[in-house]
Order: sequence, then structure tokens, then C-alpha cells
Amino acid sequence: MDFSVINTALVGKLLLMLLIGMGPKIALVPFLEKTHAFDTETKVRIGRKMVLTALVTALILFASGAFLMRLLHITGGAVAVAGGIILALIAIKMAAGPTEKPHDELPAPVDPDKLAVFPLAVPYLLNPVGITVIILASGEVVSVASAAMVTGLILLVAAFDYLVFTNIDALAKRMKPATMVVSEVVFGILLTAVAVQLIVSGLGGLGIIAPNIAH
Repeated sequence: MDFSVINTALVGKLLLMLLIGMGPKIALVPFLEKTHAFDTETKVRIGRKMVLTALVTALILFASGAFLMRLLHITGGAVAVAGGIILALIAIKMAAGPTEKPHDELPAPVDPDKLAVFPLAVPYLLNPVGITVIILASGEVVSVASAAMVTGLILLVAAFDYLVFTNIDALAKRMKPATMVVSEVVFGILLTAVAVQLIVSGLGGLGIIAPNIAH
């Protein structure tokens, strides 16, 4: 991403990547599965803490990502490859369809607060795409305006997440199980493609493959 010129194309691309990397879609099914035994008030509390944890983590990554890359001698290409590999593992599981045990065979989590932090906040809500995009953006911003734009988009996506997960019961009543399964499989396939693209782009950035192939 080129942050030297801020335009609608850049904002749109970054917003789309953040919606994939920090939006509600990947976390939605795991949230419903892991919180089904809780009452509405507890679900709202879990959703609120999940979104807040993901937001704070994202902002910390954006503030420190460039420094961490320099400190650990990590290139953007290496970050992209690592993010792509981890995303592929999650996406392939989604594309394979539901394999979880029925609700009545799953024990209720003992601590809702821990559940909200892991695995719901990270790696489901703030997933490998989001982590990768935010770290790369941290190293590529060139001005206060570009940094403010990235921060604003992170806050915007987090606000959308908050709206979804604090009203999850009302939304769940409108979701048909068959539709959810189909959308999960389709999105898993698309995310696998995103993971492959991240890996290819990272390999291009590392000079392992030709840059024109990576793009």
C-alpha cells in the first residue's frame, strides 16, 4: 500500500482488508458456538470485552509494529507470509464445513472473560489478515494524516463489530442455520485465496519470486 497519496482507492482497499481482518464474519460462528450456553447479558459482556480487546491490540500493533519489525529484523514480506500461513489454517477449517460437536455435548466455558480474550478476540475477531495489514501499515505510513486515516478506519470497523456483537441474539434469530453453513464454506474458500495471495505477495517482497508474479 502506498500511503504517500490518500485517495478513495486507498481508503476503500484498506477498509476492505480491515473488514476481513477485524470484521465480524470470521468471529461470528465461533462466537455463537462458544457462547450458546450463556444468557443474553453475559453474551453482551463477552462481545463488548472481545471487541475492546481486539481494538486495543490493533492500536498497540499499529503504534509499535514498525518498531517491532526493526527490532526483530523482520521484513514486510516475512510478516505477509506468516500471516498468510496462519490465515490458511483458519480458512481451510472454515471451508471444510462444521465439524464441531452438537451444542449439548460441548461444556460451557468456565470463564467468559477469558473466552472473550482468547480465542474470540484473537485470533478470530482480530485475525491474521488484520494483524498483517496493521503491522505492514505501521511500517508504511508516511505522515500524520495517513496514520490518522488508518486509526480512524480501525475505530470504524471496531464500532461495527461492537454493534454486531452487542446485539447478537437479535441477529441470531434472523440467521438461518443452512445459510450460515453455506456462507461459512464460501467465505472460507475466499479467505484461503486471500491467504495464498498474502503468501505470494510476501514471497515477492522477499525476492523469492518475481515481483510481477506476486502482484
